[in-house]
Amino acid sequence: MAQEYANQKGQGYNNHIQKIALVGATGQVGKFILESLLKSNVKHQITVLTREETNHSFPEGVQVKKVNYDDKSSIVSALQGQEAVVLTLAVTVPKDLSFRIIEAAAEANVSWILPNEWGYFFDESNLDFAKESFLGETLLQNRALVEKLGKSSWIALCCGFWYEYSLSVSKDSYGFDLRNKSVTFYDDGNTRMSTSTWQQTGLAVAKVLGLKILPENENDKTPSLVDYRNKPVCIQSFNISQKDMFESILRVTGDQEKDWTITYEPVKDRYTNAVQALMGGNSAAFIKLLYSRSFYPGSGNFEGKRNVENDNLGLPKEDLDERTKIAVEMAAANFNPLKH
Repeated sequence: MAQEYANQKGQGYNNHIQKIALVGATGQVGKFILESLLKSNVKHQITVLTREETNHSFPEGVQVKKVNYDDKSSIVSALQGQEAVVLTLAVTVPKDLSFRIIEAAAEANVSWILPNEWGYFFDESNLDFAKESFLGETLLQNRALVEKLGKSSWIALCCGFWYEYSLSVSKDSYGFDLRNKSVTFYDDGNTRMSTSTWQQTGLAVAKVLGLKILPENENDKTPSLVDYRNKPVCIQSFNISQKDMFESILRVTGDQEKDWTITYEPVKDRYTNAVQALMGGNSAAFIKLLYSRSFYPGSGNFEGKRNVENDNLGLPKEDLDERTKIAVEMAAANFNPLKH
């Protein structure tokens, strides 16, 4: 396909996305995406899709469309006139819901889809990771469906695991039990990971959808939306190991290492045990499975494998200790994502 330029378009052409639909605006990352879109320098018209029974209130200026997600025609109707749709769905939702939304977006002629990714990017280079995470194959199917339908382009926003959430929610994620001051280091605890805050993820979405769609002319080398057509946008707040996280916790809390119970576990053993537990009917083992597999050396680290787009998008540097402090406070408050 020949490169197009904005200066080749006719009078009245708008080189920015104006109308954006958001699915999952009340979720853990969805509310930060909505907040960042509303603060964007590019003035968007935001439509939030909610379930018919939802009575959540949204900021002034946000249009709300109630949808029956079991009825594709209801989703199509809600997406009519939208230029982009962002999906933020829990990993527990049936995968056919993502397929249904993607099909509806195609029928409504939505040009851009940010599918339900938000973790690590899977492609031909890491199919073992895709399969063994129990998530990747569905994400690959989502993108393949977008391309097969041929009406939309996808952009996969990949941010690794969410930092404060993963540090505070469970010992099965980043290995820390903050309330009881215990940690299990995977292997030697020095495997580096790409991890992001909810705020940085929300801002990244707004930055991407705030890009001009096309370069202005052949001399314009600044980022455009078409640069990311059917590609990942990988971002990170921090590239750190468990040992780095632990040092930050000690700085934030004033604890000393001797105050903590520290154990070590081979990450492959941890993964194997989690798979066996899940296959035995323990659905809670999925979190341990997912995180331990992502801590295989190289699996969860964008650096050296993916282009990290923080600088291209103008994302700010974040303070690790500030975010660790938030995680410590979340754990002290007994944070439960099922209540959020």
